[in-house]
Amino acid sequence: MLTILILESNSPDIIDRARSDQRATAADYYEAALKANKPDVCVRVAEPYRNAFSQKDLEGVDGVVFTGAGVAWSTDAPEAADLRTAGEMVFQAGLPTIGSCNGLQLAATLLGGAVGASPNGMEIGLALDIKLTPEGYKHAMMAGRRDGFCVPCVHRDEVQRLPDGATLIAGNEHSPVQAMIYHANGVNFWGMQYHPELPPPAIADYVKDARGIFGLAKNLAEDLLVAETDPAAATRLGSTPEDLRESVRTTELVNWLNYCSGAR
Repeated sequence: MLTILILESNSPDIIDRARSDQRATAADYYEAALKANKPDVCVRVAEPYRNAFSQKDLEGVDGVVFTGAGVAWSTDAPEAADLRTAGEMVFQAGLPTIGSCNGLQLAATLLGGAVGASPNGMEIGLALDIKLTPEGYKHAMMAGRRDGFCVPCVHRDEVQRLPDGATLIAGNEHSPVQAMIYHANGVNFWGMQYHPELPPPAIADYVKDARGIFGLAKNLAEDLLVAETDPAAATRLGSTPEDLRESVRTTELVNWLNYCSGAR
């Protein structure tokens, strides 16, 4: 059985608030997406901001997920030290790893790249018109993707300088680094700035939360809630219901699970 460890990148207050409001956490969404595509996968969750991460967390693990996060700080900030420690241990273990949003930024920080707030402001709702690089067309992560695809997203920060040795495989006008891979020095990482694990209604939850950092986009919530089935709402967001259905949206995750299964 494939065992995946999800590294929850949110702080305890955000996790506890979601649970109190009966909303899913970042780890919950990832677990649901993984199990929707591989029902027999065994999933564990670690919360490094709440409990010190250790080698024991990695025992018996076949792959690791770095989730997104709604924290107010960047992955290179002092506040992110506990998360960086956990990420370093994952990379030292040489395990196949995938990360979205904050997870991509965490990897870039650990590997010597640079992150920061996008000069284009927040990208919320859908990351639109994502284009593959020549390397992206060839890489297993993007099998099934074509130029112009869109995926749910919600972020302020982005990767602003790739780590040495990383390969850019997708980008768009808002954030040139929408996806990267890194296979060097024992590290085996695939990452996306967007969120293939999140259905559009999950983005609606983020923008409706006035206590979070994405509340200024609450006007998108109504369309996000119905975009998977309402063509007009999907069009207003820049997409189609077909592009947002789970089997298409989770393309990168399916490819990664297949990769992890083959790497065992």
